[in-house]
Amino acid sequence: MELTHETEVLRAGDLEVRPGDHLALVGGRALSLSVRELALLTELVRRQGRIVPREELYATVWGAPLCAADRSVDVYVHKLRSKLARAVPECRFIHTHFGFGYRLEPEHSADFVGKHRPSHPFHKGAHNREQDGYR
Repeated sequence: MELTHETEVLRAGDLEVRPGDHLALVGGRALSLSVRELALLTELVRRQGRIVPREELYATVWGAPLCAADRSVDVYVHKLRSKLARAVPECRFIHTHFGFGYRLEPEHSADFVGKHRPSHPFHKGAHNREQDGYR
């Protein structure tokens, strides 16, 4: 008897996740993700376009209720954003909805990111802060 191994393939724009193979690709390039990073990304891709509360992400990925002081979800979202940005700098995949949770929306281009970037001087690069009189 021949066994076949079917793998779940999740897609969101140029992002492809194969949880059974512990594989995530963006633009055809493999991402190096930890087990938790992949689980978090998988959950966000499964629910793409919807805001997923931090509590639900924690319960699904960590398998326990979220303690109010625990920032694990935020730390792992930051790690995922960094890895995705290295692979596709012009796209912003994961969006924060303060007080609610996170939403994966891979379709946003660099134009969208530029229009929604805060204009406060502390959000600029270090060289711009000095030019603006901030040290």
